[in-house]
Amino acid sequence: MTIADARVTIHMVASLDGFIARKDGSVDWLETSDEFAAGATMDAGFVEAFLKTIDCYVMGSRTYETALHFEAQGFGWAYGDKPTFVLTSRELPQIRNTVEFYSGDLAQFVNAHLRTKFRSIWFVGGGAVSGECLRLGLADEVRYSILPILIGDGIPFFEKLGGDVALHLTEVKAYKSGMVELAYEVRRNPGKPGDAAEGATPLPQSHA
Repeated sequence: MTIADARVTIHMVASLDGFIARKDGSVDWLETSDEFAAGATMDAGFVEAFLKTIDCYVMGSRTYETALHFEAQGFGWAYGDKPTFVLTSRELPQIRNTVEFYSGDLAQFVNAHLRTKFRSIWFVGGGAVSGECLRLGLADEVRYSILPILIGDGIPFFEKLGGDVALHLTEVKAYKSGMVELAYEVRRNPGKPGDAAEGATPLPQSHA
């Protein structure tokens, strides 16, 4: 049985020109040197409390491989002990028992498996997975964290949408790092402005 208030959120960090990685998959540009004095800060306690609200993660194979690369470099596993589902048809290393691999119909997987077990479902990349999630009408919310950098070319945030996707802006938050986070609800009825605002998940409040 589907959890009544289960929500699918798409979240990724991207450059101002809309890329989540360079063409070769590298993300060396994620560390920027900008500073916005009036922005909010994210301390460890704030981040930890917010991550506890997420019940599971969904990602594509390239995002998974990037996470493995970061872990091998000593940055740790970014997804904690939460169930992590990797959408792939390739053979990939399973580095912990919280990771599961899936290859099949995405709509069936989300609606029959994820929404029946988890309340807060986060898609965290890459562009093809996020695009498919939106194209199939599976997403309820999009969170777009924009870094203060232009990289010129790369892998786009969304791939192959096949048409317009109407959104409703629910919150904007700027951080001292220069990152700006936008939160949007996916509008189910584009002809009615603000129709998706009810039930919106606000961005977590951080320390000024």
